[in-house]
Amino acid sequence: MTGRVAGKVALVTGGASGIGLAIAKRLAQEGAQVVLADLDGAAADSAAQSLCDAGGQAWSVTLDVRNEDQWRDAVQAILARAGQLDIVVNNAGIALPPPAEGFEALSLADWRRVMQVNLDGTFLGTREAVRAMGKNGGAVINIGSVAAYVGTPGGAAYGASKGGVRTLTKQAAAGCARKGYPIRINAVHPSWVWTPMMEKAMTDRFGADKATQALRDLHPFGELAMPDDVAHAVLFLASDEARMVNGADLMLDAAMLCV
Repeated sequence: MTGRVAGKVALVTGGASGIGLAIAKRLAQEGAQVVLADLDGAAADSAAQSLCDAGGQAWSVTLDVRNEDQWRDAVQAILARAGQLDIVVNNAGIALPPPAEGFEALSLADWRRVMQVNLDGTFLGTREAVRAMGKNGGAVINIGSVAAYVGTPGGAAYGASKGGVRTLTKQAAAGCARKGYPIRINAVHPSWVWTPMMEKAMTDRFGADKATQALRDLHPFGELAMPDDVAHAVLFLASDEARMVNGADLMLDAAMLCV
């Protein structure tokens, strides 16, 4: 803990659990005041309290990332309370179980639900971050996926949404740079990460005794990707150490896309 983001205010969506909570913890450990935003307000409150109990600065807001008005209210509340917003991590996302019948059975309703959370939510978060940061500058980190690059079993909607996140990140970064805003906008693309949601999915598919190894086998390194791996990458992009990194894709795939 070296205070790499000391004095900064960070908003993390989907911050009540999994990858989002790991990111929030890491930023708080390095000195940021962290706002945990989540659709589950009670869970966000509990997570924020856990960070405070550990010596960090944290509070929470209830936020449905699909809702434009809620985004505006959340950002205004942060500015009113903290006076600034320096880091926004668009982490909230969903992945629905693929239809057993295959791609052609994917419903428009499920497609739209995934797009609304993963892509619309990231767009609104990025836009509101830029509006709040403006010429004062800051860092936006969008959480993508290796599914933005390759086809994954049953992942048509999820992969398309993350592909959109990847392109949106580059467009927003270029747009801000052209206007002279000192705002860096980057994306982190993890492979399969061992979260409670992933543990359940792998256990349901392979059984409890084989779930961990099945996920390891997807990575050339044979290592298990953990939420903290994503958190470390986000911390780097949020810190001044990444001052020349803008519009970039940071891959956390253990060479998965190289083979």
